[in-house]
Amino acid sequence: MKKILCFLLALMLVVMTIPATAVSKEAAGVKLGNEVLLESYRHLITGKKVGLVTNQTGVDSRGKSLIDILAAAPDVELTALYAPEHGLDGVARAGAWVQSYTHPELRIPVYSLYGATRMPTQAMLQEIDVLLFDIQDIGARTYTYMSTLQYCMVAAQQYNKPVVVLDRPNPLGGMIVEGPVLEDRYKTFVGVDNLPMAHGMTAGELARFFNRNVGVALTVVPMEGYQRNMTFEETGLPFVQTSPNVPDLTSAYGYMATGLGEGTGVFQADKFRWVGGRGLDANRFAELLNGADLPGVHFVPEVRGTAGGVRLYIYDPYRFNPAKSGIYALAYAFQIGDFQVPKSTQSHIVMFDKVMGTDKFGVWLEEGLTPQQIEARYRPALQQFKQEREKYLLSQYAPRLSVVVGGFTLVSDPDPYIDSQNRIMIPLRAVAEGLGAQVHWEEQTRRITIKRNDITLLFTVDSPIVLVNGAEHKMDTVPRIMNSRTVVPLRFAAEYLGAAVDWNDTMRRAVVTIP
Repeated sequence: MKKILCFLLALMLVVMTIPATAVSKEAAGVKLGNEVLLESYRHLITGKKVGLVTNQTGVDSRGKSLIDILAAAPDVELTALYAPEHGLDGVARAGAWVQSYTHPELRIPVYSLYGATRMPTQAMLQEIDVLLFDIQDIGARTYTYMSTLQYCMVAAQQYNKPVVVLDRPNPLGGMIVEGPVLEDRYKTFVGVDNLPMAHGMTAGELARFFNRNVGVALTVVPMEGYQRNMTFEETGLPFVQTSPNVPDLTSAYGYMATGLGEGTGVFQADKFRWVGGRGLDANRFAELLNGADLPGVHFVPEVRGTAGGVRLYIYDPYRFNPAKSGIYALAYAFQIGDFQVPKSTQSHIVMFDKVMGTDKFGVWLEEGLTPQQIEARYRPALQQFKQEREKYLLSQYAPRLSVVVGGFTLVSDPDPYIDSQNRIMIPLRAVAEGLGAQVHWEEQTRRITIKRNDITLLFTVDSPIVLVNGAEHKMDTVPRIMNSRTVVPLRFAAEYLGAAVDWNDTMRRAVVTIP
């Protein structure tokens, strides 16, 4: 026990010293779709009766409610509000019936889409000209806010109302796409379309994907300044509690990593920060999970009453894969514990199969497959989805290459890029600022001197030779002049100065660790 406590203390100190994200000091922040609507797409609502699907997350970058903004707008008539699961204020418990009512201040109807109906009726839509959607999702197929979006699109198409989706970031980013793809038989309100567990799409991109089968008059108002390889913290936006059990980003990250065992006896606790089950050997469970080298997360054994399990410490949100972590946790729990797979029948689909989007996953668990074998089983369908998904992604969100040094994303002109030798090239000034080095440029000789501590580097533009404290080394690329800026190879400059460079191809991100 003493060893465990010492380890926990050490781990906590490590976690406290690792930045939760790499945020540029100079970043201007992301402009949300609701802000872009008012600045550049206002013609979509000017002079019209507007219905708004929203909840407590429907705020701008300063935290002001879009309800209040539209209610005060002289050129817009806010006619009706529509609330998803948990209600307009987001406080109703999961699965609780929510009643429709009249807004006490605005005196307009607040129609519940998680009560007598989950799809707007003709009567609910008859007094509006356009239906806006502005709700923050958390990136999981089973989270019902995007199901509400799809149901609203279906109803709007049926009753000839245009839909405008005000886009927001996916808190998990847009690079992680993981898990079994939902099969047609298992389409329900916790999975309305053929998506994997983690879809890696924004609300607007999901709307475009849904619309391949719906055909509603759809407009997506995109964000400005957003890239799909951003973490939520990098956007500069406030995170508003999305539901009672998701009060913060840690819970959003842990949602799929801990919450996949519906009805099996493997359960989550502490708002998706812990996963385990009765009789489970917590130490063995942690050993298996940590031995799998799942990216960006460490698992610490923790017993809760009669249940053994692990607490998640997510130390690298860039690399953390929630769905994959959850699948591994479930598979290992079944390997070392005594748990049962719920069974669907012809007339009734159990919640476990709804969450998984298939009944095959339960069969794989019963067969005792390793998580790696389970991955191999669902990978072909996942690859097909990834190819289909490309058609619905917004091109302006395409990830740019980024360089993180000392916990901050470097902002440079020109942007870092990859040259013909597959080397990351970075402006000289960024090297100086990021690595804390002194830089001297000689115009006549086109030589670059970089000094840090007791190390001196001498580069020459268009030459593969670099001198490191006078010793000659040969590179497989060369410094260049680009747009009147001198750029040098990041890896050589950093590593010769004693720093380490870790390249994540999926995220298109280089992380420089300075000793």
